[in-house]
Amino acid sequence: MIETTKAIVIKSIKYGDTSLIVTCYTKNCGIKTYLLKGVLKSRKAKIKPAYFQPLMQLNLTVNHNSKGSLNFIRDIEILHFYNSIYTDIKKQTIALFLAEIIYYAIREEEQNSTLYKYLETSFLWLDTHDNVSNFHLLFLLNLTKFLGFYPETNLSNKIYFDLLEGNFTNFNKGNLVSGNNLIQFKKLLGINFDVLHTIDFSATNRQAVLSILIQYFELHLGGFKKPKSLTILKAVFS
Repeated sequence: MIETTKAIVIKSIKYGDTSLIVTCYTKNCGIKTYLLKGVLKSRKAKIKPAYFQPLMQLNLTVNHNSKGSLNFIRDIEILHFYNSIYTDIKKQTIALFLAEIIYYAIREEEQNSTLYKYLETSFLWLDTHDNVSNFHLLFLLNLTKFLGFYPETNLSNKIYFDLLEGNFTNFNKGNLVSGNNLIQFKKLLGINFDVLHTIDFSATNRQAVLSILIQYFELHLGGFKKPKSLTILKAVFS
């Protein structure tokens, strides 16, 4: 079936000597994977390999194959030309990391327009703001709203946060966050990107909150893998 849909590039890998296999999160159909035959060979081709950098926002005319996993792109348009994501080292590292997170966290091949809107607007915010050192932390936490395990905040005065249950508790059992790590983690609850600059994390606190969030994803998503780019991210923001 041929259709047109917005799409965000999640992963691109080389296939043979001349082709790419690209995974996108599409507005109309969720996760879709496309085979781009010969795209690395022809310099005059309309579809360029540079279009498939992590988090690139595209408008695609595609042939979705209901009988197979690989689909085909017939036409392509860049929706948003990012000004800084691919030139700023911090933003570039965040983009690589979040693309990996999305690849492992979102697997559904079905429409979720609210999730797509969250991704779309979040990455545009990243591109147009300078204070982004904590962006990936809030992005991960708020992504859990769409994945179904955002923390229950009605008892946030309790002394522990139970990562497995997703709530606050006074019972000392399970996978718990406590002490200063809990204080830092709670700074992100209930806020949006526009007040992110008010959150003051030291490098140590930022790493601790990131580790908490990665563990939270691991506990709630079957098959979730720790991103390979995590080491690079930690080095850039240390």
